[in-house]
Amino acid sequence: MTVEQSLLGKDTNYPTEYQPDILFPIARAPARETYAHVEGIQQGKDWWHVFEISWLNAMGIPQVAIGRLTLPASSTNLIESKSLKLYFNSMNFTKFDSKDAFIATVEKDLSQATQAPVTIDLFAANDLAIAQPEGICIDTLQPKRLEEHPDASLLQFDASDEHVEVQLYSHLLRSNCPVTGQPDWGTVFIRYKGKKPCYKSILAYIISYRQHNGFHEQCVEQMYADIWQNLKPEQLMVYATYTRRGGLDINPCRVSDPTWMPRPIRLARQ
Repeated sequence: MTVEQSLLGKDTNYPTEYQPDILFPIARAPARETYAHVEGIQQGKDWWHVFEISWLNAMGIPQVAIGRLTLPASSTNLIESKSLKLYFNSMNFTKFDSKDAFIATVEKDLSQATQAPVTIDLFAANDLAIAQPEGICIDTLQPKRLEEHPDASLLQFDASDEHVEVQLYSHLLRSNCPVTGQPDWGTVFIRYKGKKPCYKSILAYIISYRQHNGFHEQCVEQMYADIWQNLKPEQLMVYATYTRRGGLDINPCRVSDPTWMPRPIRLARQ
């Protein structure tokens, strides 16, 4: 199925009965065609925070929680976000004997849709802490050249011959939904080991996504692939924490080395 067949950008009625078949899987492979060979492109995770979770306990009393989904980057499919929102809303009036029964149902349905093991952790309404970004913020730098669409030629090395291991981050990531054209905002973290890159060029490259149409996962994978192929680091991590839309935020992370997988976080803008 293609995203054009999904409910994204279309008027829909919110279901009031449990409806697992509303989930709309999208194959990852077509978007990865140009960089499928890049080391680590299927290594990592997509974390989703779901802020609108509710179901009924056995007595019919509403329960609420914040959910964190973990979806492996190696999954055959990702899930279109509006269908995921509608899926969780379809459970608002469904009774479950226990929280564990709710979790088991969600994991079964999402694992089936993505063709990979998906897990969900539930947090009480006040328990998902806000973290502070770690690393060097590059947002005050002045790039020499700016482009309106992703341009890997912007990526340059520093004038020095220095070898570094560093984590950079920028709050200036912006891209557009490829179906609705709505803007997506995020903070992107780049952990890098190798010949020192020009930090101004990294910022220029991030800014070049400002008018790009792409899903969150695809933007992160293209960033990862471009940095990997053009700067040839020894190790690399690209992790984006996007702001929420429709009660969901999406946080894709790709790593060249599994030991570089960060812990999932929630930033203030999310």
